[in-house]
Amino acid sequence: MAGRYKPQIVCVERKGGNARMNILLFGTGEYYERYKKWFYQENVLALLDNSSAKQGTHIDGILVLSPEEGVRLAYDIVVILSFYVKEMKKQLLACGVAETCIYHFYDLNALFTKKVFARKEAAHPIQYYGNPQKILCAPPLEDRKKVVLISHDLTLGGPAIALFHAAQILKKNGYDVVVASMIDGPLKDIILENKIPVIVDVSLQVKTMAEVSWVQNFQIVLCNTNAFCVFLSDRDTSIPVIWWLHDSAFFYDGINKNLLRKISRKNLAAVSAGPVPEKAIQNLVPDFPAGRLIYGVADHGACGAMRRKTDRVVFVTIGYAEPRKGQDILVEAVQRIRPEIRKKAVFYLIGQNTSLFAQELKKRISCLPEIEMFSEVGREEINDILKNADVMVCPSREDPMPTVAAEAMMHSVPCIVSDATGTAECITDGINGYIFKSEDIQNLSDRLACCIGQKENLKRTGQKARKLYEKYFSMEVFEKELLRLMTAVGQLYQG
Repeated sequence: MAGRYKPQIVCVERKGGNARMNILLFGTGEYYERYKKWFYQENVLALLDNSSAKQGTHIDGILVLSPEEGVRLAYDIVVILSFYVKEMKKQLLACGVAETCIYHFYDLNALFTKKVFARKEAAHPIQYYGNPQKILCAPPLEDRKKVVLISHDLTLGGPAIALFHAAQILKKNGYDVVVASMIDGPLKDIILENKIPVIVDVSLQVKTMAEVSWVQNFQIVLCNTNAFCVFLSDRDTSIPVIWWLHDSAFFYDGINKNLLRKISRKNLAAVSAGPVPEKAIQNLVPDFPAGRLIYGVADHGACGAMRRKTDRVVFVTIGYAEPRKGQDILVEAVQRIRPEIRKKAVFYLIGQNTSLFAQELKKRISCLPEIEMFSEVGREEINDILKNADVMVCPSREDPMPTVAAEAMMHSVPCIVSDATGTAECITDGINGYIFKSEDIQNLSDRLACCIGQKENLKRTGQKARKLYEKYFSMEVFEKELLRLMTAVGQLYQG
């Protein structure tokens, strides 16, 4: 059966030049939506998904099957469109799929280069907003450098917001700034409101820097997150690049280690948003140099803001509902608190809540009236929520440097964080926040109960947490460190 041996891949050219390749796409969520554009629909035999609710339905006219059913088809390759690569690959191998037939979305450039199947570039023209062409076409000036900051997306997630703040700082300090992205999103309008032009080029998902001609017009390139590992694997090394890493080990599961090793260090300044991203890349490439660039969080002047009047201690957890974020750890920790203590608190779980993991959480909290679950909210709503919180909880199994923790400290809200978060490095346990051992449910439960029982101490701890914000996460500190980095990197330009 196809896929159970190392295939001799032969592409059949059709009219129009697109290659014939029978493909199974594993994953129908966010990353399917991001990458489906690169596949001709007639090449896709089926979509694979573990959700029984989706199996037997059609998405984009393509049948959704369980992985076990899908691999019975005469496929050539399976492409995983998810970051849960480790688990999904293990499942495919258990179904008898040969490892040589399993690919990830980071492999698409290599597959295109080998002409395994065709790239649908013509259907995805570059989008320009706010007249970035004016900067693109301007001659380079020694005293006013042209900089492009490239994001993996324009959502309102932490890394993209951090990149936007960097763009604001650079523009204010005399740089000609353009923000570019692989994926459009709501952040684009905010960037444009700040008079910063934007380029949306979806080919950044699959091309190298050497293949993207418009990038060559800039004197400095700043790339955000490890999503640019393919992009940086082939580039003009005379153009200095800052690679700002925000990613924990989880996000490297689909990346080829040899690809990382291939990236030239010449005129490349890699910086990490804390200890977790630094450790993640150095676990794969031990000699990879990585400095530090901690993001800044805009001060909303909330120090001393009025709290919501309530007798209960308000705990808040904000983040996408997924195993990595550890909301299940928090739920079980709350359940272990004695009922007479637990009823003195309320726990808000806020974030995307439609995943299978989120549905399981909803079932588990049905018998815990102290826990309430809410869907995703905007940045302004997050600030309003934090103004009325007593404690922020980050129960993550791994989390590079959660923005919401810095935002909480800005609002003088103390944080309980696992020792697997980058924020733990800044906190002195019991003084300006609280640290528990990652995945130690009882340890977290004890921390929660202690906060409930010593509510009068939370305000004092929150005031000290505010000092942490001012020391590590203020925009003033971020601006100073970013400009220092830009000055050092700008001296490398050979244009």
